[in-house]
Amino acid sequence: MFKSFVRTIVLFSFLVFTLSRCALFTEAGGVSGPRNPSRAGTSTHTDTRVETVTPKRKEVVDFAKKQLGAKYRAGGKSPGGFDCSGLTYYVMKNFDVTLSPSSRYQAKEGKKIRVEDAQPGDLIFFKRSAAGEVFHVAMVVRNTREGIEVIHSTSRGVVIDNISKSSYWEPKIYSAREVL
Repeated sequence: MFKSFVRTIVLFSFLVFTLSRCALFTEAGGVSGPRNPSRAGTSTHTDTRVETVTPKRKEVVDFAKKQLGAKYRAGGKSPGGFDCSGLTYYVMKNFDVTLSPSSRYQAKEGKKIRVEDAQPGDLIFFKRSAAGEVFHVAMVVRNTREGIEVIHSTSRGVVIDNISKSSYWEPKIYSAREVL
């Protein structure tokens, strides 16, 4: 009986940890961290920017869109199931771009760019607080006056969201990287 109880506690702890790694626990209504004070009052886009979508960027985003609807799977790196960094890893691997399979490490790869300048195919990273660690990554699909649309793997599976209009995602935007 005691072993069964310990196994249940260990499994529950593992699930909470796993779900919190890619925003699943907080997105599903769990405990949310504080808003990111470093982004308070900032805009994620400007009205003067011109989006330049090269053929390669379009191809990368189109390939990512083929994954829409794929299920979420912790540690997943294939169409059978993705976590957030597994999706970006899988998509970029298809285009011979080497990325770590971890969002924390992907946030250090490629070239740092301003979030406002992110183009289709660039990666956006999220933190729960300014002092916290990167916990989520998404790929830019479109960056216009209406906001930044990204494709990412969440508890809802692979979806497209406008993070600029999301009360959940917008305050957690941390940085952007160009990896193409």
